Amino acid sequence: MKKDIHPDNYRMVVFKDMTNEYAFLGRSCAETKDTVQWEDGNEYPLVKLDISHKSHPFFTGVAQFVDTAGRIDKFKNRYARHMKK
Repeated sequence: MKKDIHPDNYRMVVFKDMTNEYAFLGRSCAETKDTVQWEDGNEYPLVKLDISHKSHPFFTGVAQFVDTAGRIDKFKNRYARHMKK
């Protein structure tokens, strides 16, 4: 393994899924300015996640409904003048 290519600032960090408030403690060197009080009473840096294994459709088995028809209609209405040509 090559020397001096890995960061030295690994520390305990709380990762929090902002969609369902699920949080877990792990090691990371991710930069963050937020902190949070963890269950053990200690304060750790907080990394906010958009999605985790508790909210991803692959792991949950629940697909989210996306209003694609509404998006297509909005696009057609917005660019109708260009489509007439």
